Amino acid sequence: MKYRRLGNSGLKVSEISLGSWLTYGKTVEDNTAEKTIHKAYELGINFFDSANVYERGEGERVMAGALKEYPRESYVITTKAFWPMGEGPNDRGLSRKHVIEQANASLKRMNLDYVDIFYCHRYDPETPVEETLRAIDDLIRQGKILYAGVSEWSAAQIEEAVRVADKFLLDRIVVNQPVYNMLNRYIEKEVIPVSSKHGIGQVVFSPLAQGILTGKYKGNTIPEDSRASNAEINNFMKGMLTETTFTKVEQLEKIAKELEITLPSLALAWILRQPNVSSALIGASRPSQVEENVKAVEIELTSEVIEKIEGILHRDTFKLGR
Repeated sequence: MKYRRLGNSGLKVSEISLGSWLTYGKTVEDNTAEKTIHKAYELGINFFDSANVYERGEGERVMAGALKEYPRESYVITTKAFWPMGEGPNDRGLSRKHVIEQANASLKRMNLDYVDIFYCHRYDPETPVEETLRAIDDLIRQGKILYAGVSEWSAAQIEEAVRVADKFLLDRIVVNQPVYNMLNRYIEKEVIPVSSKHGIGQVVFSPLAQGILTGKYKGNTIPEDSRASNAEINNFMKGMLTETTFTKVEQLEKIAKELEITLPSLALAWILRQPNVSSALIGASRPSQVEENVKAVEIELTSEVIEKIEGILHRDTFKLGR
């Protein structure tokens, strides 16, 4: 495994990280989830991601429970807040009340004294950024959170967070968690330049485009045991399974075969070519998937290969994140 600094912070995270969105506490049995998390740790992954909204805390419980047998200082674990956790008017968003209550609830579920990173899971237009950052700053001073982050914030919103933090001498955000893959590159235009300017690293999710960049979806066929066939978790794939996408994937697979690597390895290595990316966040439902994905850290793509990939992807891959 290789490690990178999280933005300009001193925290080192594995280039491949493991998440629990749509998997642990939901579609993957706890026993299998634990084996997958253990395999990730054994292979050098030290970065594990969760959120309060992942099955109302079940994702947090499974992930933190599996890591409990390892020394706390040996891994980095995260959680998030924003999305509804109840029916009440204050059970959502980034108000001081919701942020502090959810941070404490997450720590209780995870049986932890602190989380390494706490993300604002989206931008909240109904709460002043100063209120949110002050609440997180208080939690940092209490030792319950070590670093602050955001997820899917625009370049302008990230600039606002930095400006507010500097004005009031609050802890700056050090990480943004956006979607980023060969088929969705919107962060390259503005988010990465702004983040690089302010020392904020990217921890990107859906690096394999919900499994599309594994090559499993061909000729408009959807395997019965795939994510696309599961109505509970395929919402984010709707509209992605098109003839244009299939054609690109087929061409990318040819490049991978020429390099004698798999398509997922190619897709992950392509992401890791970005210096502003601190880690690529994978989802895995079994240990073998982790074993396959970590191979990407050893692959360095030449400028010639990257140019070939650009010729396939072209500019129409720039689009808004979910």
